[in-house]
Amino acid sequence: MTAATLDLGPAPRLLFLANDPATVRRQLAGERLTPAAAGPLRHDVSTDEITPVAILSHYDARLARFPYTGLQCGGELPIAAGAVQQGGFQVTVAGRRYGKGSSREHSPAAERLAGIRLVVAESFERLYRQNADNIGLFTSTDFGLLDRLARGEAIPIDDLLAGREPLAAAILRAGGLLRFGQHHLRGLAPAPAAVAGRPMTLYEKIVRRHLLATPVTPADPAAGQGCFLRADLRFIHEYYTGMAAHMLDAEFGDRLRLHQPEGIVVFEDHTSYMAESPAHLKAGLLPNMQAMCRAQREFVARHGLRCHRTLTDDEAAADDGSNVAGISHAMVAERYALPGQVVVGTDSHTPHSGALGCLAFGVGTTDMANAFATGAVRMTMAPVLRVQLDGRLPPDVTAKDIVLHLLALPAIRGGGAVGHVFEFTGPVVDALSTDERATLTNMTAELGGLTGIVAPDAETVRFLRERRGIDAELEPWMRSDPGAAYAGEVDVDCSALAPMVAAPGDPGNGIALDALREPVPVDIAYGGSCTAGKREDFDHYHAVLAWGLARGLKVPPRVQLYLQYGTTAVRDYCIERGYDKVFAAAGARILQPSCGACANCGPGSSTVASQVTVSAINRNFPGRSGPGQVWLASPPTVMASALAGQLCSWEALRRRVGAD
Repeated sequence: MTAATLDLGPAPRLLFLANDPATVRRQLAGERLTPAAAGPLRHDVSTDEITPVAILSHYDARLARFPYTGLQCGGELPIAAGAVQQGGFQVTVAGRRYGKGSSREHSPAAERLAGIRLVVAESFERLYRQNADNIGLFTSTDFGLLDRLARGEAIPIDDLLAGREPLAAAILRAGGLLRFGQHHLRGLAPAPAAVAGRPMTLYEKIVRRHLLATPVTPADPAAGQGCFLRADLRFIHEYYTGMAAHMLDAEFGDRLRLHQPEGIVVFEDHTSYMAESPAHLKAGLLPNMQAMCRAQREFVARHGLRCHRTLTDDEAAADDGSNVAGISHAMVAERYALPGQVVVGTDSHTPHSGALGCLAFGVGTTDMANAFATGAVRMTMAPVLRVQLDGRLPPDVTAKDIVLHLLALPAIRGGGAVGHVFEFTGPVVDALSTDERATLTNMTAELGGLTGIVAPDAETVRFLRERRGIDAELEPWMRSDPGAAYAGEVDVDCSALAPMVAAPGDPGNGIALDALREPVPVDIAYGGSCTAGKREDFDHYHAVLAWGLARGLKVPPRVQLYLQYGTTAVRDYCIERGYDKVFAAAGARILQPSCGACANCGPGSSTVASQVTVSAINRNFPGRSGPGQVWLASPPTVMASALAGQLCSWEALRRRVGAD
């Protein structure tokens, strides 16, 4: 159990993550600042900035050297490795939407190991805050604590937990989730079936079919209340398995027995091209990365788990077709997830599978370690936002454009939908393929949501039959009831949408492409990732490039074009249709299925700050895909821009060459 107070001594060190890099450096040099003297704080600090991807091969005390080493303030990186620890900082202070981005628990772990005991911010992203809870790092939105700390006051734990949801408070009082789980989460049974006294959303129905009864959670949780669920599928990848194994070994030793290991799938999907990752090479981390992969393979062998491994180019050339591999959450949608299930994974883009009508959401390492040991998955009951997509999509406008439009809405950009479930519905959704629906649900991570979901229908049945050979029968309950209560509704007239881009720095920097005032030359064009590495995404890539080649267009020599398959099934689909020949003729480098440039894990990332990338990935946080500037766009826009050598929609390119 934790102490009754947080006592940081008579003169605790506070680190204000200010917009001004000079202000940050003054603090690192020893100057103590008041909130007023610190000036404006950085908003939207991402986990890529707290712990850049290159150091995720560390999962022990060595993380203490690295918090905030990717933090960009005024275009500079003011915090060097070891600076936070050496400065003796105990409290971090930041602006709104702190901890945006991935599910990497390395971020709060690095902070805590460096000596940070409390993070104060205007608001927090769901996954970051839950990860912090799980390892006993306190977070608060009460800026009044800063004056009290400056006076040397010991803060009662009750004050730190004021306003927090009871389960989060109980986990923090226990010192973290694993300790909490040992006391409360053994031998759990399903919660008694709730009597349907009101219309429910599909999300609520799935939750109630998977709810576990515990002594510390409500039998019928309302929005904002914590609970535990039984997951049909738990999956993890190599950036997290070593850390999870380390935690479990420390907690259980030889007593460890995984709960229902047949429901666990392990993926090696981030490291195929690590030998070509400038971020890892520059930091000299290849041995660490290799050790991280070995740790995962040892964990898999020890517990007899299913595992999918991605391929290098050399391995792909020798593959006899028996290897089935790809990006974890893309693979889960292709091979595992089913309507009405609960799927959890250690990746923030786990909501990808919500396109099939299941509840799929990302968790951190401690959450997964606890789920491995107990079978119980922590979740805070989320409010549901209904996203009504009306009208009809214009030609060349895709699901990616819809998401970029949603991300730019002021209410969402400001964090108004953090922790919500996005239920996508309406005639446009009905007309979308499952691949396109998956783009919507995948990027609910960027929207700040717990997950996205689409009610299963005839299209879902078609997808499961054609992709998996499953004759699925949808049950009558698998849809939201008429009259179900929603926290809000967003209505979009999709007929009025145009191709979108998101300017560098944040996926919420959306703007209609034709509204750009100046040409934006590009150096790199990248098509791939979980968001845009699906079959229909490659249909778009092929359509634009084949059209261009037929008219004598070529990718300019100064533009590097990369195409990376999301899974081996997508690769095989493209080869069967001859797409690979068109891609090669266009000068693209074709990459094997893996999480690549999106997370700075391989070719397609920028290598110098002056490079400009147009990319079909999902995030463009500072430093996310290298030091350059990343514009987000849809698959057809990325290929049209590659041919044009500057940001350009396919429609605009057709007009330019005078062809239909």
